Amino acid sequence: MVTVLPALSPAQADDLREALRAADRRSGLRFAAYLGPAIGPRRHFAERLHAALGEEADRAVLVFVDPGGRALEIVTGLHAGRRLPDRECRLAATSMALALGAGDLAGGLVSGVGLLADLASRRR
Repeated sequence: MVTVLPALSPAQADDLREALRAADRRSGLRFAAYLGPAIGPRRHFAERLHAALGEEADRAVLVFVDPGGRALEIVTGLHAGRRLPDRECRLAATSMALALGAGDLAGGLVSGVGLLADLASRRR
């Protein structure tokens, strides 16, 4: 799942989709991203998006970015969370936040998803 508002060009959205597919293959987890505003409290909204992945949610990692609200959330399912503990998600979030803060939305997301997949692959 990639939900992207007009913040990314079509080519950037394609790069993000490919990064998500590569992360899926490399880690064995399911990666998804949402780029846009939250409806309601950010963390709750991100958790609802994650739950919407249905049967895949247990093995899923959702990256939520609200550029206008300067917010970033990473939500993991139970199985995914065992492979990506909070400290590793914080590391990836810090890396993404640097790029996002500099205005590089696509680059921040692509590199952050790649880092999360690399970290998860170590515990495969």
